[in-house]
Order: sequence, then C-alpha cells, then structure tokens
Amino acid sequence: MEDKELQLVDHLEELRKRIIITAIAFVIFFIAGFIYVQDIYNWFVKDLDVKLIVLGPSDIIGVYFMIATLVAIAGTIPVLAIQIWLFVKPALKPNERRLTLSYIPALFLLFILGLAFGYFVIYPMVLKFLVNMGGNMFVTNFTADKYFRFILHMSLPFGVLFELPVVVMFLTSLGIINPIVLSKIRKYAYFVLIIIAVVITPPDFMSDFVVTLPLLLLYEISINLSKFVFRKKLKKQQEELIEA
Repeated sequence: MEDKELQLVDHLEELRKRIIITAIAFVIFFIAGFIYVQDIYNWFVKDLDVKLIVLGPSDIIGVYFMIATLVAIAGTIPVLAIQIWLFVKPALKPNERRLTLSYIPALFLLFILGLAFGYFVIYPMVLKFLVNMGGNMFVTNFTADKYFRFILHMSLPFGVLFELPVVVMFLTSLGIINPIVLSKIRKYAYFVLIIIAVVITPPDFMSDFVVTLPLLLLYEISINLSKFVFRKKLKKQQEELIEA
C-alpha cells in the first residue's frame, strides 16, 4: 500500500515538473512574441486596404497580448509534446520510445500547416464574404482588437485540428485507441467535423465544402495511419511471443 502511495507521489511530482517546464517555455515564447510584436503586426496588416483603429489605450495592449499569445502557443507545442513524451517514457518499450519521439516534429509542422490553412485559405474567404455582405450599407472600419480576434478564430482551430493524425498515431502506439474503434465512430466523427466546418465558415455551400473536405480527409488519414501503427504493434507483439 505504501509502495503504491509512493509511486503516486512520484508520478504527481513528475507531472508537476513537466507542467512547470511547459509553463516556463510558454512565458519565454510569449516574451519573445511581445518583443517582436511590431514586426509581426506589420506582416499581418501589410495587405489590408484599411487602417486599423483602436477605441482606447487598452485595445493596444490587448492586440499585443493576442499576437504574443499566438507566438507562445506555436512555440510551446513542441515543448509540450516533448514533456508529454518524457512523462510517459518510463512506461514505453525502447522501440515505442523511438517511435513516439518521431511524432514531435510532425506535431509542430502540422500545427503550423493548420494555421497557414486557416490564415491563407479560410480567413480571406470569410472576410471577403462578410465585407461584401455589408455592401454599401456600412462604412467598413476594423478595430485592431476585433480584427486580430477574427484572425485567431479563423486560424487557431485549424492548427489544433490538423494535429489529429499525429495524435491518433501516438494514442494508437500507446494502445489507448485503435483503427477499429475509429472506423466504428466514423459517422459520428464526420457529423462533428461537418458541424465545426459549418459553424466557422460563411453560410454558403462552397465555403462549407472547402473547409469540410480537408477535415474529413484528415480523419481518413488518421484512420489509415492508426492502421499502420496498429499492424506494426501487433507484428512486434507476435515476434516477441515467438521468441519467448
């Protein structure tokens, strides 16, 4: 009983250590984003036809925080992945450790790819639709705060969703999920992804289709990657049984 309690304390202490390291990394990247916020801001507004306005001094600091937070999230993703890997590493076999470690670069790259998809594909499409919907009824002025919130809402969700294949592979390698389960819940997953696509895009078929298609494709890629990892895992287990 005492051994179990000691193990639990050790696990909690290890978890605390990993959380602290991740939090420190977030703060460091946040400060870096804050330092270079002007350059990042200029890059975001370089193609904007209108000048952004602020309604008060607090809006300026709000924009700084949003830009710095986006930089911090992007930079912290690989650090968080490494800390999760280090936390579960003792429970993994040597070959599983090498395999799961290889997921970390892919996790970061897919997050950046998702942000790029949201910013370069979804954001201009939705912005154009909304501006054209106003027609000549309104004078179009954007506040800096709402403009950057809009960019975050159009890009950050895709950064997270694009990590689905790597997360599925990682969970499959740990035995938490498998391709059989993913195939069984396919219709429910499709329904959820379609709802997400409809909610974050303008109310027209083409926009819904442009967003829904890559999300469904990501899920199918996730299933196939899960099958690949699952087969390799079964093969390895069979080889170990034969050798035993």
